[in-house]
Amino acid sequence: FYIYYSMFGFQRVWDFIWAAGDMRVRGFLLGGTAGRTTLNGEGLQHQDGHSHLAAAATPNIKAYDLAYAYEIAHIIQKGMREMVEEDKDVVYYLTLENQNYTHPAMKKNIERGIEKGLYRLIKKDKSTLELFGSGPLLSEVIEASNLLKKDWGIVSSVWSVTSYSELRKQAEDVERWNRNHPNKEKKQSFIQETLKKTTNPIVAVSDYMKLVSEQIRPFLSNTYLTLGTDGFGRSETRESLRNFFEVDRYYIVFTSIQALVEDKIIKHEMLKKVMKKYKIDAEKPNPTKS
Repeated sequence: FYIYYSMFGFQRVWDFIWAAGDMRVRGFLLGGTAGRTTLNGEGLQHQDGHSHLAAAATPNIKAYDLAYAYEIAHIIQKGMREMVEEDKDVVYYLTLENQNYTHPAMKKNIERGIEKGLYRLIKKDKSTLELFGSGPLLSEVIEASNLLKKDWGIVSSVWSVTSYSELRKQAEDVERWNRNHPNKEKKQSFIQETLKKTTNPIVAVSDYMKLVSEQIRPFLSNTYLTLGTDGFGRSETRESLRNFFEVDRYYIVFTSIQALVEDKIIKHEMLKKVMKKYKIDAEKPNPTKS
């Protein structure tokens, strides 16, 4: 177990991580104070919004952006099983944030979803929207789901995405199998299988750059909008930093309404009402250029 600030791991010891792959090392990398908005106030050098991209580019790494204690426990158990019982040479990268919130009990029958990278945390009947959350911003997604119902009468289901890179790798593996077996019935990837019953638009939110959640776009037929922490952030509080990056609950609601407008489920005029209610500034500078 190698524990460090998530910002510093892949930046400072990536050469050693690759060397570890050559040496068939096994173990866990634990990136603490993860994400770009959980450790505000200590300077840009502590704001990690990209280590999951580095992890996704490293062949021997299985990377997970976890929100709850039971997710962490289950993934460590899975990793130990692979390394010790199944004799696999693999390194797990787990990002652990610096934020306090209530951790719920583990629901039944979600083990496979935690491992594969996606499971439904909150199921709502007659939902017209699917919200994806990861790590520390899963709590913000849940609050946005509550606001959507309270302020606009929109019902949404909430999903925990534990690993975009694992979802992508498994989908690419299935895609390759289908391409190499043209005369056989096509297989479905885990993400296609999991979402096959919904055509609702999806809004994905993480404390990392949008490219992290963009990894699964080729494998989705739903409208898919992503929010992430691209750019530098110099705000003093978590709330202001998340507003700066446009990943707080109000921007999640705003983007959700946009997704429903794109699918022609609600009228375009709703967007102006949302912007007015939550004081969203149309002329606010782009975070990537600020």
